[in-house]
Amino acid sequence: MLEKLFQLKAHNTTVRTEVIAGITTFLAMAYILFVNPTILGATGMDKGSVFVATCLAAAIGSALMGFIANYPVALAPGMGLNAFFTYTVVLHMGYSWQIALGAVFLSAVLFFALSLFKIRELIINSIPLPMRSAIAAGIGLFLALIALEGAGIVVDNPATLVGIGDLTKPGPLLALLGFILIVVLEARRLTGAVLIGILCITFISMGIGLTPFGGIFSAPPSLSPTFLQLDIKGALNVGLISVIFAFLFVDVFDNTGTLIGVTRRAGLVDAQGNSPKMGKALVADSMAALFGSLLGTSTTTSYVESAAGVSAGGRTGLTALVVAVLFLLSLFFAPLAGSVPVYATAPALLFVAVLMTSGLAEIDWRDVTTAAPVTITALAMPFTYSIANGIALGFISWTVIKLLSGRKSEVNITLVILSILFVIKLGWLSA
Repeated sequence: MLEKLFQLKAHNTTVRTEVIAGITTFLAMAYILFVNPTILGATGMDKGSVFVATCLAAAIGSALMGFIANYPVALAPGMGLNAFFTYTVVLHMGYSWQIALGAVFLSAVLFFALSLFKIRELIINSIPLPMRSAIAAGIGLFLALIALEGAGIVVDNPATLVGIGDLTKPGPLLALLGFILIVVLEARRLTGAVLIGILCITFISMGIGLTPFGGIFSAPPSLSPTFLQLDIKGALNVGLISVIFAFLFVDVFDNTGTLIGVTRRAGLVDAQGNSPKMGKALVADSMAALFGSLLGTSTTTSYVESAAGVSAGGRTGLTALVVAVLFLLSLFFAPLAGSVPVYATAPALLFVAVLMTSGLAEIDWRDVTTAAPVTITALAMPFTYSIANGIALGFISWTVIKLLSGRKSEVNITLVILSILFVIKLGWLSA
């Protein structure tokens, strides 16, 4: 049955190899089980329910990818998108988490339509490569600020906006220790470095009496506090249009980049370097995001940590199916997830930020007409506390600078239209 479903022989793999690859991928991305409830819980959402939604969304998404596209790519609620959901849409803009879930649902519907009708290529191709790197880096810097603030390393300062916290307190010290531990373990190529870092800091915190021990195993919490609680009507508010498109843009770029990278590493591309089942993979991705919003979590997306499983030999959707099963089993670890303090998840956010900002190395910094919009995009996200504002200011500055510098060939009609729409949107915000 597995051979018929996943064509193991054709992909030169075995059930044992796929299972090992699935376990490897799961260990590399299981940190989301602890991080996602912490981030979304800041909106007032029930953390136990978010934990269950995270497990189910990851399981459903990974299974869809395995069965529809037969790719060894796992899915879960995306880092960066969950921070945008919480810190920008809910806490900064003032919308309820129910409306934010409605925006996630609408962006997933648009993503599904783009994937189904193959409009995705038009959008992707219209965004210059440097701007894609800038968006990823900006999200990384945004995560870094959230991590440092959550750990108490960076604090509010009325004179300078931000300042350094009290580094003699246990929280900031444990966060710094966790970050160093994750980096060292990753440098030594230990699978699950981020997860190990989170758990080590959590257990140390419990050991010195900072965090109460809530247990390890239990029956899964109720999903009802977040299940089908999305407010689609509220999300249709004109002021949320840019939020919906921000969810959409980041999801499209994130998914496309991850799928291209992982499938190339797995040797699942054709002679021209294209992924033949990319369309099916994107349909699976968009369907996963739809289910995630219904369950009660931020956008579900493909995980670059899937490359760990590919390195272990994963070549088919059976790898993703193994990940799905492991996320279902994780439903019984809710007490442990609830015991993880903020300063234990902050190092994971900071480490993800390191990975996301590395794309800036590909920018041609000698070209000031490229360097300026890239810098504006990357810095605007953390400093305005909004991924949407960063994208908007980045697109506008790219279009204006390139046109006025006589570089019309680097601007297309799609960019011009998007820039005009963002100018209008920013005008509404200032008003």
